[in-house]
Amino acid sequence: MSEFVAVAEVDSLPEGNGRTVHVKGREVALYNVDGQFFAIDDVCTHRGASLGAGFMDNGHVFCPLHGWEFDVKTGACLSNCAKPVKSYPTRVVDGWVEICV
Repeated sequence: MSEFVAVAEVDSLPEGNGRTVHVKGREVALYNVDGQFFAIDDVCTHRGASLGAGFMDNGHVFCPLHGWEFDVKTGACLSNCAKPVKSYPTRVVDGWVEICV
């Protein structure tokens, strides 16, 4: 059964940034794109690097290991369309970002 879990205060993740959060035993990369929050699996499907540690530009994150590009809104991999990552719904409640897992 899916449920929303609070993972970070809104103010703790500035616009244009991302980071890894832990949600129910899994690592998820959380991003702030123009004040909207998006969540995808933290592990790059190429070589397993942390996407939360990647460089984000214009709603896309670049894997820090080999530069694979992912859309943080959908999880689509622009470097290899056959290798997307899972995306998760998010919402903001009382100043906290919540992820549905």
